[in-house]
This record gives sequence, C-alpha cells and structure tokens, in this order.
Amino acid sequence: MPSRYTLGCMKPSRVAVTIPEHAMRPSVAIAAMLIWCCAPALAQQEGAALYASHCAQCHDGGDAQSRVPGRSAMQGMSFDHVLGTLTTGSMAAMAKERSDEERRAIASFVTGKTATGGVAADAEGRCTQQVRGFPEPLDGPRWNGWGVDAGNSRFQPADMAGLTAEEVPRLRLKWAYAFPGASVSFAPPTIMGGLLFIGGTDRKVHALDARSGCTLWTFATDAAVRAAISFAPLPGTDQFVIFFGDLRANAYAVNALTGALIWKTKVEEHPAARITGAPTLHSGVLYVPVSSLEEAAGSQASYECCTFRGSVVALEAVTGKPVWQAYTIPEVPHPTGKNTKGTQLFGPSGAAVWSAPTVDPKRNAVYVATSNSYSNPPAATADAILAFELATGKLLWKQQATPKDAFIVACYGADRTNCPDEHGPDHDFGQSPILVTLRDGRRVLAIAQKSGVVHALDPDDGGKILWQTRIGKGGALGGSEWGSAADQDRIYVANSDVRFLHDGTRRLDSTQGGGLFGLDLASGKIAMEVPPVACGDRLQCSPALSAAVSLIPGVVFSGGVSGFLRAYATADGKLLWEFDTARDYTAVNGVPAHGGAIDGPGPVIAGGMLYTNSGYGQWSGVAGNVLLAFEVGKE
Repeated sequence: MPSRYTLGCMKPSRVAVTIPEHAMRPSVAIAAMLIWCCAPALAQQEGAALYASHCAQCHDGGDAQSRVPGRSAMQGMSFDHVLGTLTTGSMAAMAKERSDEERRAIASFVTGKTATGGVAADAEGRCTQQVRGFPEPLDGPRWNGWGVDAGNSRFQPADMAGLTAEEVPRLRLKWAYAFPGASVSFAPPTIMGGLLFIGGTDRKVHALDARSGCTLWTFATDAAVRAAISFAPLPGTDQFVIFFGDLRANAYAVNALTGALIWKTKVEEHPAARITGAPTLHSGVLYVPVSSLEEAAGSQASYECCTFRGSVVALEAVTGKPVWQAYTIPEVPHPTGKNTKGTQLFGPSGAAVWSAPTVDPKRNAVYVATSNSYSNPPAATADAILAFELATGKLLWKQQATPKDAFIVACYGADRTNCPDEHGPDHDFGQSPILVTLRDGRRVLAIAQKSGVVHALDPDDGGKILWQTRIGKGGALGGSEWGSAADQDRIYVANSDVRFLHDGTRRLDSTQGGGLFGLDLASGKIAMEVPPVACGDRLQCSPALSAAVSLIPGVVFSGGVSGFLRAYATADGKLLWEFDTARDYTAVNGVPAHGGAIDGPGPVIAGGMLYTNSGYGQWSGVAGNVLLAFEVGKE
C-alpha cells in the first residue's frame, strides 16, 4: 500500500505526498524528493540570514541615494546576474569570504529566483547569411565610442545621423533585442560599417546587424561590460578591432568581424577596481579610465578603508602592453588612524575616473573627470578635471570643482563607522569633459556635475574657469549625472535632482527632479529650457533625467527614469516626439523582453536609425533588459 509522508520543510496540511512503497528503499527517491521540495525554502532561509549579516548594512542602509541598489532594485534582477556580480563581478571583493553555496543562497534570496539554466543570448535570431565583411562602408554613418568623437561631444552631424528634425516625429520601433538574464541595461551600442557592438550584464559582448538586430557573434568576458565600445583598425595589420573594459578592470581587444580575442590586459590589481568608461584610442595608444566600487566595500566597519586611487592607463593598441599609468592622486595611501572598531584606516583615496577620457591633440593632452575622495585627507584632485600629457601621463593641470568631498556609502547608512569626519556631499563627476571649438575659434572644455553646476574651462589656459552656471539642486544622484551633449553654440544638460520617499518602500518621488537645459557655450547663460515632465500615477516613476543626452542638428534627445524617450527642438524646447519604452516586446533573439527606466547611456543615432537602452533598475526605477532600434516610418 502506498504510505503518506509529510516533508518536514513544508506545512503538513498542504504538502502530504503519496509515494509508492517500492520507491521507499534506503530512499534515494525520498531523498531526492526532500531535496527538490526543501532546497528552495532552505536556500531562502540561509540567504536571508547571510543577507542580514553581510549585505543589509549597505543595501538596506536607509537612504536610496547610496551607490548600491536596494532590495526593490535587486528583486528585478536575475539570479544569474546577481550571482555573477558576487562571484566575479563588482561585489566579488566584498563576497570573497562566502562559499559558492552561500553566494547562491544570497542571490536566490535577494532576487526570489533561481538559475535560468544558461539560456543563450543568441539561441534565436542568428543572422542567416555568413558575414565576410562589413555590410556598409566604414566611412559611412557611424557612432564610435561613448561620445561619437574624440571631444566626446555626443553631437552627430547631419550626414552621419541620416535623420532630420522634420523626420523625428515619424520615428517608429523597428526591432528589440533582449539580454537574457540581465536586468540592467547600461552599456550603449557602437555602430560601425553596418554592425552594432554592445556589452551587457550577461558578461558578454554582442555583435549584431545594425539594421535587423540579428546576432553575428557573442564574446564571453570575465565580468559585465558597462562601458561603451571603441572601434578602430589595428595599426600595422588588416584587422578591425573593438576595444572595451569590464567590471574586473580588464581591457580587451577583439576582432570586430569574428569575435576572436586579440589581447586582454588587467589594468589595475586593486580588488575593487573596474572599468566603467569607454577607452579612447589616439595615434595607436588606448587610454583606459579606471574607477572602483571601494565606496561600497568601505562601508563595512571591518574594512581597512580606503586604498584605491583612480587612474588612466595608456596601452599599446596592438599588444595591450602598458605604456604608462597616471594616478589621479599622486600620493600613495598611508595609515591615517583607526576607526572606533579598531580597524586601520588609510588615505588619501578615491578620485575614480568613471567616464571616457577626452583627447586634445592640439595640446597633446588627455582630459579626465574624477570622483569624490573616499577617505580623509580629501584629495585636491578629487571632484576635478585633470589634464595629463598624452605621451607620458604627466599631470599638466588640475581644476577642482568641489573641495573636501570625502564620502563613502556608509555616510548614508545606519553604521557610519568608516564615514569620513565632516564628509562631503558626493558631488563627483560622472560624465566626460566635452571639448568644443566655438564658431569664433575659441575652445571650451565643458562639463556638468552632480552638484547641479555646469562648468566651462579654458583648455588653452591651464583649465582656467570661464563660467559656472547652476541648473539643479544637486545630490548624490545628480544634478547632472551621465553625460551632456554640445555643438558649436550650446551644451545641453539633463537634470536629475532625484529625491526619494523615506517610507520604507523606497519609491521614487513622482513630483521631484527633472528638466532639460541648453546653455550658451560662450557665456553660460541658459538659452533653452524644458520644464520637468510629471509622471502622474505611474509606479516607480520620477521626472528625473539621469541618462546621457544626445544631439543632432536641431534636435536633442533625452531619456528619463519614467521610461519615456523624448526629442525636443533645440530652438525653443518644443516636444517633437516621445516613446514610452516601459513595456513588453517581442525580441528578435527570442528572449523575453521588457523595458523600464532609462538611465546611464543615452540614445545613439546613425544612418537614419536611433538606438536606446531601456530598463535600469539600479535606483528604484523599473528594471528591464532591452535594446530598442527605431527608424523613420512612412506617413
């Protein structure tokens, strides 16, 4: 007769399972059933305990403006993404004492999910024809790297854009591509020769046909790729190469047509180091920015905070061999005392370089923007624009915007043990300096800051301040965050000014933040302004405009945390077009696709098409996993 057994990990009234008597020998069957039924529940219990002990201090720190995602954001992520982050990604240094099973338990707990089984990104949607070359001319429409040009202007000229202000209202969705298991889409695409290259949180770089979205190849990386990709012919060879970095501070050179690795170089050994900005290529040398996540790691009272210094690393493009490394803080961190728990502290530290370097051949200089300090004493090169000599890495000049800004995530947390005394406001630079030549021949180096201030410097006079204009209140998430755009007349700046409700739900405030501004580059005066666009009753919504903006003649494009992508006339700020990206899609590669908040990378325009990422759940926005492609439709 069958016997009834109640599995101990579940409630008896709901889980009585009938098992045939012949299956009850020293019971592999019952053991398997127990494992099958109990494992998820046990993993959740263990994960909850581990999370409370090792993670909650930062992720449930009580202020949603910290630089680590809260629980609500992580629930929108995939198990595979969180596990990868804990194992080989940005949180590997913090989770190094945890076992593989403990990492899996934490990932299961925070996401409420289990492993996906490794569904391939290109299981469907492979290009049917073998690619033997580039589908379109290399000198044709393109968007290369973060800022489309060496000056990082994010301005696409008319012949490259293939899209006019009159055509913008007729933009229609052409295709959607989904990243499997990913929930944060923060690497923008690069368009060259009819091909599209983009990195993902799935720890792969994807090569697609730019017109159809079909998959050509994928390349596995050691960690997620957050930065834009730079394309160039490899000097002295017949190869065309893409250059990029990952969140374990590896720089790569990969064959653009085949996806074959040419070289890989680790540019910084610090365990918290990462590459978040696009490498910039000039005259056979690749300039790689180095940032870190030590702001988060330093929040643990037992952590010896802090020892990371930002830098720029120059690599030979052909071999990946280092030419020089220039640190943003010249002084090596040294012991500065102990915290109240007896842990040794170090400084100076920080001044990470989050964004792509800007090259100035006229001055033989490379410009970078730096983050805040992590510890005392605050560095004079933090929250600053720095100019390094191209050939040697020698510091040519510095211009600091916000002094005494020493800050780590613990400053917003419950346990502020490692928070620097008299900490700063976390007003670092998250975007690249823009080098512009005005119509009268004068040159300006312009950049917006998380403080809400836009700065213009003179690159020909040691970084002398030309003007400074405030466009927002500023804060840990901006002010202005990811990127601005400029032509010869104006710089266009998006304002975030994110404010959160402190009611335990970590919901975005639907009434605070936002606004888009066009500033005259010669004077700093506001010449065009678009007021914030309210969200209404939409969930997880904010008027904040955190994502980078992009520019074509007569039109500025800006995506918002609300999920809307909008196009405005530069002349008067009139709305020309909008598209709500926060929806489900049928993806060309057969992966479930959904959009959400737009944050981080901005739109890319080339050859009559517009591409945008959608689904950035990092700061309580709606998570997603999709790249969208638009083209001009018929009337």
